Amino acid sequence: MARVTSPDLSVWWSAPAAERAGTPLVILLHGYGADERDLAALVPFLPSGITYAAVRAPHRMDPGFSWFDLQFDDAGSAVGYSTSIAIDACRALFSWLDGVRGDFASVSLLGFSQGMAVATSMLRHAPDDFAVVVGCSGFVLVEDGNIDAPADGYFNDAALAARRPPMFWGRDQQDDVIPAPLAEQTAGWLREKVDLMKVLYAGMGHGINEQELRHVSEFLTHHLLR
Repeated sequence: MARVTSPDLSVWWSAPAAERAGTPLVILLHGYGADERDLAALVPFLPSGITYAAVRAPHRMDPGFSWFDLQFDDAGSAVGYSTSIAIDACRALFSWLDGVRGDFASVSLLGFSQGMAVATSMLRHAPDDFAVVVGCSGFVLVEDGNIDAPADGYFNDAALAARRPPMFWGRDQQDDVIPAPLAEQTAGWLREKVDLMKVLYAGMGHGINEQELRHVSEFLTHHLLR
């Protein structure tokens, strides 16, 4: 295990550099208020033969970090954010990724909560760059109530819909952090843009459980290791 710090991002690697060449790369993007260690802890439960890079978000948000600011209502549901700051986070990730992607057979994304919003935004920007995407208890960015908003031309949704890459999305319908209307909007949009495998987990809340980890492991094995 190794940690590498760039000017903007700290990255935890599941394997030393000498063992990464030619493997699939899965980038792990944590949720709001966490750090790279949060999803790095999942790696023992994910398939071997894959290199995992857990990236720390660029903005400090005690006790952890965030990809972009979130505003919450009194019940604790996320109700607002800045799309432009989220896209800035994507640009920082692409800048880092451009320096390492040549070592790998493919690149995929796994994002939890806010990390899923970043993962799907990266996919929307460069649909051909990623083999698969995994989203856990997360959402797709919506700007001014419109999930198809142009975001200043950063998203290439037409190309995404033409390619329809495989995506796994797991969530609990009782998730009290992601508002139900946002989850419903995300679901409808994903069905039109990706080859979606959506799985619901009762009693999981806003998190990841053992059953979902097994399903994610099977999904990655099927698409990246066969």
